[in-house]
Amino acid sequence: MEITEVRVNLVSNKDDRLKAFCSVTMDNEFVVRDIKVIEGSGGYFVAMPSRKMTDHCGKCGSKNHLRAKFCNNCGTTLQDNRARKDIKGRMKLHADIAHPINAKCRERIQEKVTVAFKEEIGKSEQPEYKPVEIEEPEDDVPEIIS
Repeated sequence: MEITEVRVNLVSNKDDRLKAFCSVTMDNEFVVRDIKVIEGSGGYFVAMPSRKMTDHCGKCGSKNHLRAKFCNNCGTTLQDNRARKDIKGRMKLHADIAHPINAKCRERIQEKVTVAFKEEIGKSEQPEYKPVEIEEPEDDVPEIIS
């Protein structure tokens, strides 16, 4: 697998740890959007796109985020600590939508995204800078003819 393009959209809030959203194209055929560049204590790192984990209300069965204190549908008080814990004992509140299978792939993505992010920061300091557009998927999906 070859990473053929990385697009970086810088986040304007300078005080936040989240620094950018990226899209990564692989083999000119597959795109992963919403990869985040985050500033940690050891430097920048890449976080894969994820979704908030949910569970169901015991009374009405409606879905709720694991941090919710009350059901979004019926208002029933939900139990605390409904989330499973990871190896380090932290609550698992998000699940990756897409992620590398091995460390070698993660390192390759991390390297390419970090380099592109630093290049984009350099470009953003120029007076004629225009932010990169990360296209949204089209609503009209072509009909597949078989």
